[in-house]
Amino acid sequence: MAAPQYKQAYTHKRFDTNSPYGTKYTTNLRRVRRVKKREKVQSNNSLQIISVIILFVVFALFVSPVYTDNIVRPIILRTEKYPQIKTDINLLAFPTSAYLYNNHILGVNLLSGTEKDKPQMQKLYETYHINNLEKSLENLAASYPALRPSVYVWDYESGKYADINAQKVYSTASIIKIPVLIQLFRAIEMGMISLDDKISMTDYYKSEGSGSLQFKGQNAVYSVDELARVMITESDNSATNMLMDATGGMNAMNQSLRKWGMKETRVNDWLPDLAGTNVTTAKEMAAMLYNIDNPNFLTLNSREKIVDYMSHVHNNRLIQAGLPPEAIFIHKTGDIGKMLGDAGIVYTPNGKKYIVVMLVNRPYNSPQGKDFIVQASSLIYNYMTNVNL
Repeated sequence: MAAPQYKQAYTHKRFDTNSPYGTKYTTNLRRVRRVKKREKVQSNNSLQIISVIILFVVFALFVSPVYTDNIVRPIILRTEKYPQIKTDINLLAFPTSAYLYNNHILGVNLLSGTEKDKPQMQKLYETYHINNLEKSLENLAASYPALRPSVYVWDYESGKYADINAQKVYSTASIIKIPVLIQLFRAIEMGMISLDDKISMTDYYKSEGSGSLQFKGQNAVYSVDELARVMITESDNSATNMLMDATGGMNAMNQSLRKWGMKETRVNDWLPDLAGTNVTTAKEMAAMLYNIDNPNFLTLNSREKIVDYMSHVHNNRLIQAGLPPEAIFIHKTGDIGKMLGDAGIVYTPNGKKYIVVMLVNRPYNSPQGKDFIVQASSLIYNYMTNVNL
């Protein structure tokens, strides 16, 4: 009976944490377990490090060269080794730019942030709609169901205006030459170019469509003044491309339009732009015409030259055809198959002054576009001169 009693007593002491012997035994056991656990963790870490090193070596020796030759180099360096690879880096970086953008620079669509700087152009001060005139224009448009006109009229004295689809985007055709002309004189005022500078005609600038310079000999030399005049009076496309290039190209033109405060007007192609990719709105074009008189935007000398050019436009078959001979009209016309337009400032004999812009989408080359513009011009003139605004 003694042996079992001794064994029972020993076992009791062994696990009795109140006994000094039991505490020492338990502490040693825990220490052993911790050491074994630490050794196991260190062993696992060593295996992980070795695995990562092996993977890195395999990638460096076998995967990376193939990836570099077949993907990285053709994309970044644009090599001809793999011509079948057609990659647009901008679309990779900004996949939504294919359909979500508000700016276009050097052929790339961009989503620009909100302009925080104050626009350089002064906004038109609008007071009240000229409701009766708008109603008359709508009735006239209803008689031409194949047309989609945009009309904006603004009176200098009262600030009253008529708006028919004036904030919808339309192709500009040659009316885009108004902001090109303004850009030119802004560059002149900054000392970047002068009216006496000479530019040589090359095949690069020659453009079909309107204007006579396309038929001139190569390497003919023209002054900036001569080019600006034929750009407006003859609507010369070659002269326009030469002047736009001399003032920074489409990139600089679009940047200036944003600084001026134009959100919709944009140059997407060199002239003649028969596809109509250069766009504006009637209201934005009216704002640009208004700022020709803004002394905080253009000097008096610049204004005088611009008015001189725009008062000698050869095409007098649109808005001007609906005005009486005694009215003065400075303007620029635009004509491509799907759009016909005219934009300018009317000075009446009784001292009234108003801006009028008409952009008309039409069936290809339909003469109805011209008929509508002439009738609308006559209607607007009679209203502006006979009604007390």
